[in-house]
Amino acid sequence: MVKKVVKWTVYATIPVALFLQFTHGNMVARFIFSCLAVLPVAAWIGHGTEHLAHRLGPTYGALLNATFGNFAEMVIAIFAIRAGLVDVVRASLAGAIVANLLVVAGFAMLMGGWKRQTQKFNALSGEVQGGQLILAVGALLVPALFFRAANEAHHPELIHQVSIGTSIILLICYAAGLYFSFKTHKERLNAIGSTHGEIEALELWSVKRALGVLFGASVLMAVVAEGLIHTAEQAGRAWGFNEVFLGFVVLAIVGNAAEHSTAVVLAMRDQMDTALNIAMQSSVQIALFVTPVMVFLSYPLGHPLDLIFHGFELLAVALAVAVFSYLIINGESNWFEGVQLLAMYALIAVAIYYLPTAVAAVKPAGH
Repeated sequence: MVKKVVKWTVYATIPVALFLQFTHGNMVARFIFSCLAVLPVAAWIGHGTEHLAHRLGPTYGALLNATFGNFAEMVIAIFAIRAGLVDVVRASLAGAIVANLLVVAGFAMLMGGWKRQTQKFNALSGEVQGGQLILAVGALLVPALFFRAANEAHHPELIHQVSIGTSIILLICYAAGLYFSFKTHKERLNAIGSTHGEIEALELWSVKRALGVLFGASVLMAVVAEGLIHTAEQAGRAWGFNEVFLGFVVLAIVGNAAEHSTAVVLAMRDQMDTALNIAMQSSVQIALFVTPVMVFLSYPLGHPLDLIFHGFELLAVALAVAVFSYLIINGESNWFEGVQLLAMYALIAVAIYYLPTAVAAVKPAGH
């Protein structure tokens, strides 16, 4: 009974959020209810993905979850770019990568390994995704360093060409990674351990029904995300959040709600391959697909999103990739490794929260 009350209370946040959005209600209330409304919509995305993963296998299921989960990230980013909140978008993209690797994977390892000694997963899959994430770190670091050199030479406008060139390379590498995972090395990337969970005891959805739920939930997510981004700046100002914290922590966590719920549930069912694939593929997709696509879309939207990330954002992404890659290299995980990932995220979040506003708001000279 209590479970049903909680469930329907959470569902009720959706019409409230839409009502406040279309009646132009209080900004802070709209932001809060938009954040809450993301949770049940993300749960629907998770349910649809879980049924598809059961039918298509963990690798394809994780890719579908990452795609639909990151749909909210893309919509939020598009509306934010159109509103001129380019710094917030950069922070949210970097924050999404870090949140997936440290928060999603951390909670999955913690909850999945709490009653187990270890959980095993395909180490090769982790190695492949880890390599792509290292590439992503380079793609963030090189343009930022280049801009500083170009700015000293009084040619800051060259960052446009470097950002576009980097984006093209990232998209090519993302496509090559998909070909590697789903074509040339498909057999070697098969999951280890259990791929059958409690879902077997329930009626398995057809592919058509699961895709229908995913599509409908994604459309609803887009509507909610529009209301979210229109109120984010005012809510952040009311609560004293700097732009980096608003994008890196708040919007990144909200945008990754789908990955949070699905990955943790699957890890608790001992489907750690799928759980970690969700975290890794979502991060890879944000870095190698969503970010370059946003770069291309930003120019017609009138606010170029060049790859000039805040120094603290670069450090956070590099730390997240390094710690995560080290912990998964042996193909096993336990609950304490999850605690370590969550602790690293907490350290980063605390520092960003107290980042002086003057530092957080700094825009590169000549840009």
